[in-house]
Amino acid sequence: MKGGGGAAAAVFAAIMVPLLVLVMMLGSGGKEGALAACGSSENVTVSVPGGNVAGYAGEQLANAAAVAKAGQQLNVPADGLLVGVMTAMGESSLKNLNYGDDIHGVTNPDGSLTCSLGLFQQQWCLPGNPWGTKADVTDPTTSAATFFKALMKLPGWESMSPDVAAHRVQGNYSPAGYTKFIPAAREVLEAVTAGKIKAGTGGCTTGGFAVGSSGSGDDYPWKGAEHNANNPVTRLAYRNCTDFAWWRLTQQLGLQPVSSSKLGPGNANTWGNAWSRAGWTISKTPKVGAIVWYDTGQYGHVAVVKEITADGKVIEEGYNFGIPPNGAYYTMTINPGTPAGYLYLPTREQFEKAAM
Repeated sequence: MKGGGGAAAAVFAAIMVPLLVLVMMLGSGGKEGALAACGSSENVTVSVPGGNVAGYAGEQLANAAAVAKAGQQLNVPADGLLVGVMTAMGESSLKNLNYGDDIHGVTNPDGSLTCSLGLFQQQWCLPGNPWGTKADVTDPTTSAATFFKALMKLPGWESMSPDVAAHRVQGNYSPAGYTKFIPAAREVLEAVTAGKIKAGTGGCTTGGFAVGSSGSGDDYPWKGAEHNANNPVTRLAYRNCTDFAWWRLTQQLGLQPVSSSKLGPGNANTWGNAWSRAGWTISKTPKVGAIVWYDTGQYGHVAVVKEITADGKVIEEGYNFGIPPNGAYYTMTINPGTPAGYLYLPTREQFEKAAM
């Protein structure tokens, strides 16, 4: 299946060897109404804190402050600033590097060496200079502004998790290399704004819910992605029943989205076997948050128990139900005995042991 596209930026070795895409996301996009709900960063003073914050200090914190200020000047919402700081952490460890992936022999599709530099490891030598000149990409403020302009033009970025949004802008191999930096980026952004910005705690890039909750309605973070395209984060398919159910599972466990490959649930009709192999509970009794498992048909189907009504009916939520499957969100009331079973959520420790 096809993966998602994005803008070209050679990725620092900490992220992974990139799949370089040589077109920036600078077309039309941006949803002003949605952005307004993401948390304003206007009128917030940005300064460089002293000491150590989440393992970053000195020049690194000064660069984080420069990134935040550049975003403010473009009216980037608070959660957008989080994406910027997180990206610079993953690309350069918040250091304005004078080298890039070319030192590891990384090449562009035409065989030329990459020329990535600076906080965001942007390539200055691409035809047409989409990321700017060498001076631009090595200037923290200018390079951050260029990154934010691309982010704001990325359709649906505000409903993506921070790592996915960064991946789509940078055009690299996978968003997974950014994921571990999200907590630190949140902490550093809060520090450079003296606690005034607490991004990603209920704003746009977390889908409007706190991680660890059971979510609320259609808060799937990739609902703007191409239906059936491969999701490089989960290793399932965008806007499919399996991808939604797997994401909701990790969400309820308080985890960022992770790959399903180790557990290997595969098509929906195989999920019961995956649960059995892992030693997790399968029951005929519905439970809010449990996976609704159907084992019939060529692929089967999975959903999530959203609610149990007073008369014992089950309200399930999911994606990609119906004929033909359309990759859309739905809710449906069913009799509790209709599915093959209910796959109870493991504990976080059980999940990490079996699936991570």
